[in-house]
Amino acid sequence: METKQLERSLTLGSVVLFGLAYMTPIIVLGTFGILAQMTDGMVPASYLVALVAMLFTAYSYGRMAAAFPVAGSAYTYTRKSIHAKLGFLVGWAVLLDYLFLPMAIWLIGAAYLASAFPGIPMAVWVIAFIVFTTLINIVGLKMANTVNYLMMLLQFLVLLAFVALCIHYVAGDASKPLWNLAPFFRGDMKLPMIMAGAAVACYSFLGFDAVSTLTEETRDARRTIPRAIMWITIIGGLIFVVTSYFVQLAHPSSQFKSVDDAAFEIAKNIGGDLFASIFLIGLIVGQFASGLSAQASASRLLYAMGRDAVLPPSIFGKLHARFRTPVNNLLICGMVALLALKLDVTTSTSFINFGAFLAFSFVNLSVIAHYYVRQRRRAPRDFFLFLLFPLIGMLADLWLLVSLDSRAIMLGLVWLALGIAYLAKLTGFFRREPPELDFVEAEG
Repeated sequence: METKQLERSLTLGSVVLFGLAYMTPIIVLGTFGILAQMTDGMVPASYLVALVAMLFTAYSYGRMAAAFPVAGSAYTYTRKSIHAKLGFLVGWAVLLDYLFLPMAIWLIGAAYLASAFPGIPMAVWVIAFIVFTTLINIVGLKMANTVNYLMMLLQFLVLLAFVALCIHYVAGDASKPLWNLAPFFRGDMKLPMIMAGAAVACYSFLGFDAVSTLTEETRDARRTIPRAIMWITIIGGLIFVVTSYFVQLAHPSSQFKSVDDAAFEIAKNIGGDLFASIFLIGLIVGQFASGLSAQASASRLLYAMGRDAVLPPSIFGKLHARFRTPVNNLLICGMVALLALKLDVTTSTSFINFGAFLAFSFVNLSVIAHYYVRQRRRAPRDFFLFLLFPLIGMLADLWLLVSLDSRAIMLGLVWLALGIAYLAKLTGFFRREPPELDFVEAEG
């Protein structure tokens, strides 16, 4: 395959917009019921905790993107700054995110469709999501991107309308003040519940680090990418906090007919059946668009791993002769997503977060290893930038990890054990270095 130099055309604004679109902000509504139940009606507090934790990790991602302005993200940072074998395991944890994220996205969308059309089993909707997104991605990424941009615009408009109707609903009730600290702080609040909620809320932030893969297409990447990562985290976090605040005011209770599709119930209360239908369309469109991107990204990561012999090349390293897309990998992603038929939204999102928190922890550790240990950046200012801040980020990520759903932790540990076993096989029981992934041609 011919190697081509990627054009450096992306600016700070375009990179930030890409990151925000990748995060799919409407997901704050998709998981609202789950978080409301977990936190006893304090969803904004969980998002605020998650935002603070993610800011420290975003800072570390920015520092590592400046040090290693190449695609590969957490895998590359850990491999280059700590150890190749540890880098492989971080890459394995990231693979968990990529491989199972479409499953969670489609499961959330299917839960809402099943609520709107109770006569149709949820399994039908899950399978429909898998089939349609897989077919679009097989035809090609250019078509998927065109569909994706249109869908992203629609979901942003629906999200704005939802918040506006929540404000209108609260303002019309004299018993409900528009400014209230209760969603953030109450005398009876329980910190473990808030942390458990924050651990799930971090699912909404997944993707803030995705722009680190655009380093080879960004102008002045060493400065632009770190700034973009921080701006994406701040803007995305504020969207989540503000949205959940007004939705929580409109529905202070943590009780719903179904927690998996609670926002559909709230949409009916604040805007009637017509807006509930519009909201459902917006959320499904958002989930469909997000699923397209997630499946395309996962298939191309698997292709990179197959091409570089990290995974069997005969299966994972091939492109379709006509469409030039990794069809085998797209089908594998679809088959993995069938697990959604056996999991609920809470477990599936928590399972994905296990991989994310593990990768986030090592990105923070990579900052310490690269700047503080190897480069011996030990000035008083450097103590904060290259030791204290990343250490806080790592501890926050580990705290969120242990706050996850117990079944998700168990599944995550099984996945990690499989990664260690596969690494042992790949390296002759740890005697050789693992193959190094080259992400430059991952688009294939």
